[in-house]
Amino acid sequence: MPERALEVARELCAFIDACPTPFHACAEIGARLEQAGFTRLAEGEPWPAARDGGARHYVIRGGSLAAWAEPEGREPARAWRVAGAHTDSPNLRLKPRADTGRAGVRQLGVEVYGGVLLNSWLDRDLALAGRCFVRGPGAPLERRFALERPLVRVPQLAIHLNREIATEGLHLNPQLHLNPVLAVDTGGEPGVRELIAHALALAPEDLLSWDAMLHDAQPARLIGLDDQFVSAPRLDNLCSCFCALGGLLARLARREPLRLVAGLAFFDHEEVGSTSARGAESAFLADVLERSVHARGGGREEFLRAIAGSVCLSADMAHATHPNYPEKHEPDHPVRLNGGPAIKTNVNQRYASEAESEAYFLAACERAGVPFQRYAHRGDMPCGSTIGPLTAAALGMRTVDVGNPQLAMHSARELCGAHDPWRLARAMEAFFE
Repeated sequence: MPERALEVARELCAFIDACPTPFHACAEIGARLEQAGFTRLAEGEPWPAARDGGARHYVIRGGSLAAWAEPEGREPARAWRVAGAHTDSPNLRLKPRADTGRAGVRQLGVEVYGGVLLNSWLDRDLALAGRCFVRGPGAPLERRFALERPLVRVPQLAIHLNREIATEGLHLNPQLHLNPVLAVDTGGEPGVRELIAHALALAPEDLLSWDAMLHDAQPARLIGLDDQFVSAPRLDNLCSCFCALGGLLARLARREPLRLVAGLAFFDHEEVGSTSARGAESAFLADVLERSVHARGGGREEFLRAIAGSVCLSADMAHATHPNYPEKHEPDHPVRLNGGPAIKTNVNQRYASEAESEAYFLAACERAGVPFQRYAHRGDMPCGSTIGPLTAAALGMRTVDVGNPQLAMHSARELCGAHDPWRLARAMEAFFE
């Protein structure tokens, strides 16, 4: 395997470390886009009219981001190639009144976000990050924060006090057993408001509100024989965001004319159903697409024509066959780490892939020289889903669901092959042809 694959895996680790929350992810992606000549647009302001084409823009709505690079010329009905993913991951998030404690210990009150593997958050050094809003001269101002790490820990009950765990397994009550310890309670410790304000060099009274979440404080890294694996938090789904961004920037760096509009759509709130003002079920992507058509001089007719010729590649991590639990997987569709991206199919539309949309990704893999795999869920188990079916339904756009294989999905720390991010990024680059 070329050394470039491991270089990309190390770059992925650095990207994940820079993105502890969806808000940090959008800021990091935006910064990388600006280095490539993209300009951020505000949704509440008029968008500039296209002149001779070739514009590069992006928009951020909270923890969601959309970006697009236009071909030369003003053809408003030009079709899109959109690579979609999500920025959020299952985790523990602070309750509104998070200052709590008992037994002489200060704690943080947390709420479970998404389908968390609860046991994976025990006995792990955790850090706190998020965004807040502070008093401004007019409207409140948004600020991101990442506190000193590690900060807290959720200690597991000792086996001497929980003998049943050996025979009955671990039973965690999210209300009672997941509140992390922060300090010994002496009566003078700072609360959450003071901690966040101190990190931002603000007066506590200037802090209005916040979205705060915990994350694994251990950096992402390569492990295994010959560094064959990536061990990291939030692989689901920052790995897909990283690959889509890398594929787009690589395509643009070739300085060959685009024939289609090349776009990114990264959504927040996928892990809790996508029903929000910025989730995949919102009007966010449709708004961006239609406004870009208007900026190129088109109307509703041109927008619908553009959608009819467009394709969305929905990228979300896939389940690799677990060597300790092979019976949990579809026996005729094994998926292995470092085997290339997997095309995900489900006839009940939990994934949006179908023959026509698959063909676009298969052609991209062929152009890039990238191997691919096929993922199908066991017929006697419920299947998860992605942003793919929601995007397809909302826009009527051809959509294919793909993903790099991984183990320990939804754990506080996950595992994927170190060669697969490079492969998916190359397939993404070819997809933007």
